[in-house]
Amino acid sequence: MTFDYDLFVIGGGSGGVRAARIAASEYGAKVALAEESRMGGTCVIRGCVPKKLMIFASQAGAMAAEARGYGWTTANAGPFDWAMFRQKLDAELTRLEGAYTGGLVAADVEIHKSRARLADAHTVELADGQRFTSKHILIATGGHPQRPGIEGEELGLVSDDLFLMEKVPGRALIIGGGFIACEFATILQGIGAETVLSYRGDAVLRGFDGGMREKATEQLRLIGVDLRLNSSPVRLERQDEATLVEFADGKQESFDAVFFATGRVPNTGGLGLEEIGVGLGERREILVDEWSQTAVPSIFAVGDVTDRVNLTPVAIREGHSFADTIFGAKPRKVDHRLVGAAVYLRPHEVASIGLTEEEAAAKGPHEVWEASFRPMRSLFAGSEIRVIMKFLVDASTRKVTGCHIFGPDAGEMIQLIAIPMGMGATKADFDAAIAVHPTLAEELVTMRKPSRYIGGAHPDKTVGAA
Repeated sequence: MTFDYDLFVIGGGSGGVRAARIAASEYGAKVALAEESRMGGTCVIRGCVPKKLMIFASQAGAMAAEARGYGWTTANAGPFDWAMFRQKLDAELTRLEGAYTGGLVAADVEIHKSRARLADAHTVELADGQRFTSKHILIATGGHPQRPGIEGEELGLVSDDLFLMEKVPGRALIIGGGFIACEFATILQGIGAETVLSYRGDAVLRGFDGGMREKATEQLRLIGVDLRLNSSPVRLERQDEATLVEFADGKQESFDAVFFATGRVPNTGGLGLEEIGVGLGERREILVDEWSQTAVPSIFAVGDVTDRVNLTPVAIREGHSFADTIFGAKPRKVDHRLVGAAVYLRPHEVASIGLTEEEAAAKGPHEVWEASFRPMRSLFAGSEIRVIMKFLVDASTRKVTGCHIFGPDAGEMIQLIAIPMGMGATKADFDAAIAVHPTLAEELVTMRKPSRYIGGAHPDKTVGAA
């Protein structure tokens, strides 16, 4: 059978663009890509990139205060100019979108600015009715924010809306306790909004290491966020120019803006998946095997639409591996077991890879190696906030099974830690490295005694003995 294309990609986010470009430029495949919105997807347009730039903006006031601790008596960040910042942000996102589009054009990928759906196992139909056949189809449509299902939820905003605000709200409510909620609370508080964060749990960042959750929760309060734990809104109501929120305890409060950060769900609606036999999971995610292949052999899926590990670098790796496997005769799977992650709070980030302390204890005897100290830079300026660095070490194999950092630039450090951990490094391998002084990261190679033992009796019967 003759097809119009070797590959048709639905979705112009990081995973889809990488797959299309590699298949076309490196392996000579005839490729098309359909994207109904802006090229670059969630990460570039309404996620990682604008969020990180806003985190930088939110730090400026605190940096000015720190400068005064170093003798700069006139240091003052002044009021935050949202209009100026947003203009620069929009220009940067447009530049990045152009770079993504330009990369596809240079690779001879045919771009369709349209919504697309599957008509059958080898046919894609665009919104205008055009149909194209393809030997392989890759779905990379990502995900979208979900609302909590409460009365008046249409009055609230979602994460996408943060980057489109006309002005900084005077008083804002963030609903949720995951990394998006915590980062958005950090941003809004830092750029001048009186910020309340309401979360139904007893500590933010569910799923992260317990020690990191504790420090993140404490830090949100320290920077001025009004943190309401074990709290849930049940109803929103329009109140003149504001939004009235009723909480589960019956209390009501008024806010200029209410943001839902209550999770994301895969974009699988209206794609025609079930009609042609593509399986979906409980969260409407596309079910795929270790090769990102669906139950329909010609159809594959990568990125957040599969709900495996919902991070941009994972989507990129999945898309690249798909292209290598199908078009490059270089079969490559993606190992989702050891993926680093960072939460960009301020002044200290949270970064993790591998097992949490709770997970390690459940797997058997582990040593916990932990350092806690006040970093030189902020200590000199008068800050009492502490850095935490933690290793989890399997007591039998001596391998480092988890690393967690609460501190400045923790995300940068965890990226480097991912390399030796991926190679199966032991605690002795870290100990063998000579420290670079004075740095924060030197603490990762200078810990000489475990803080505690978890998960059962240590294999070495002398450990912990009196």
